[in-house]
Amino acid sequence: MSATFEFTNKRVFIFGGTSGINLGIARGFATAGAGVAVASRSQEKVDAAVTELRELGSDTRGYALDVRDVEVVSDALAQHAADAGDIDILVSGAAGNFPALANDMSANAFKSVVDIDLLGSFHVLRSAFQYLTKPGASVINISAPQAFVPMPMQSHVCAAKAGVDMLTRTLALEWGPYGIRINSISPGPIADTEGMRRLAPNEAIAAQYKKSVPLQRFGTVDEIAKAAMFLSSDAAQYVSGVVLPVDGGWSVAGASAAALAMAQQHG
Repeated sequence: MSATFEFTNKRVFIFGGTSGINLGIARGFATAGAGVAVASRSQEKVDAAVTELRELGSDTRGYALDVRDVEVVSDALAQHAADAGDIDILVSGAAGNFPALANDMSANAFKSVVDIDLLGSFHVLRSAFQYLTKPGASVINISAPQAFVPMPMQSHVCAAKAGVDMLTRTLALEWGPYGIRINSISPGPIADTEGMRRLAPNEAIAAQYKKSVPLQRFGTVDEIAKAAMFLSSDAAQYVSGVVLPVDGGWSVAGASAAALAMAQQHG
């Protein structure tokens, strides 16, 4: 990725930043000169991401943690503050998903997604607040079209991500007086991500998804990274409380049709 934004001397902390969309965001900020911290549950993935981002020239730190454990999240943020200082840009992107009809899903399965996506986001945001640069910090939650487009086999994600978007809007009100901006990015179908591999496990379903996108293609991780950098840049200084779809028009044109096709393919 060529850097189209400048983030030299900025500190970025990305939860879930060791794979997929979130790692792509980490690469974008690293390439643009930022110091980056990443966190996820897998120590192996943390180590690999730290190595990759350092090779891009970023002063990078990594933390293996589970966002469902608020004390562990709080401890990692305190350690980061001691080592690197305040956070200029915070990205909360940890998420869980699997296709399942509501009638076939256990209470624990539903709860697991809500705990990671919604409760985990609250843990990250609440614990990070004291370390955010005031004024000037940018906070980005990674949402999903399921937050506002009902989809079969996604009741758990729909509920959790709708909560994340309302948390974004509410904290934009509460944190605005501190000079902190908070927004959500809602990625559409993004190629080469674990989410799409689960939701479109074969070419037939993937083709249905592509046909339902007005731009007739999957998005790229790089395109989500650029959206995150825009929202964190000086160009977006007056943007807060926004849920930004980056989906090629999918959410307004065909998400429901694609989801129904997916449900039919899964039988």
